[in-house]
Amino acid sequence: MDELRALIGRHARPDLATPIEDVLMSRITSNREGPAMTGTILAFVAQGRKRVALGDRVHDYGAGQYLVASVDLPITGDWVGVSPANPALGIGVVLRPRAVTELLLRHDLPGTGGTPRGLAVSDTTPELLDAVTRLARLVEQPRDAAVLAPLVKQEILWRVMTGEQGAAVRQLGRGDSSLSHVARAVSWIRAHHAESFKVADVAKLAGMSESAFYRNFQAVTAMSPIQFQKQIRLQEARLLLATGRDVTRISHQVGYDSPSQFSREYRRRFGVAPSRDTVLSPEPAF
Repeated sequence: MDELRALIGRHARPDLATPIEDVLMSRITSNREGPAMTGTILAFVAQGRKRVALGDRVHDYGAGQYLVASVDLPITGDWVGVSPANPALGIGVVLRPRAVTELLLRHDLPGTGGTPRGLAVSDTTPELLDAVTRLARLVEQPRDAAVLAPLVKQEILWRVMTGEQGAAVRQLGRGDSSLSHVARAVSWIRAHHAESFKVADVAKLAGMSESAFYRNFQAVTAMSPIQFQKQIRLQEARLLLATGRDVTRISHQVGYDSPSQFSREYRRRFGVAPSRDTVLSPEPAF
């Protein structure tokens, strides 16, 4: 773990990018709370502790643990006890459904057993920590990384797929899984968040009955489809506030007919009126 902290401390950049495709590093120096989308990611914490809220669920995780986000979800999070002298350090690997599918096609793995949550936390095993540290080392070894990084990323994916949160990751690679159906609906709602919709229509688009869709959507996201849309609208509005645009204009842009309703729901969500909010930049999920 000490080596992993040192590697992240040396190479984490403000844009999170590393020379290795789909590998991200973060170094956070201030306690902050803001809206973000998780993306589909494995996020490993090397230092620091974070609380993340998704709907009515709160996840608390820290050094030696990892978070699996198998669906792109709207979250609010804050780091605990972070400072320039004691930064939070993390490394993430983007989850690609094709990579999961390739492993599933080559290896016989157990079924998923129901609909997993879209966000979950587990302790990092020694084997998984070893693989993550080897991946971080390759940031300093570009010649080796070209050959070895895909293999180490596959090892990390395999260890997570066969671990405590394996069901969620395995479903990501199965196009007919309940998680994949929900993920399609999530993508549609995000792209059309300013539009009104009927749950039955989105269920049909996801390829599920309305009752099954509602049940599975809530299991994955901790929200109903309408609540999810509201979260997306409010997060988008909070980011748009940074552009200096008029609050009324923003409320209409994200789909509200009534600016007063928008202000009420914004205050309820973020604890402050939109006209008085100090907007924060989106932060990573790790």
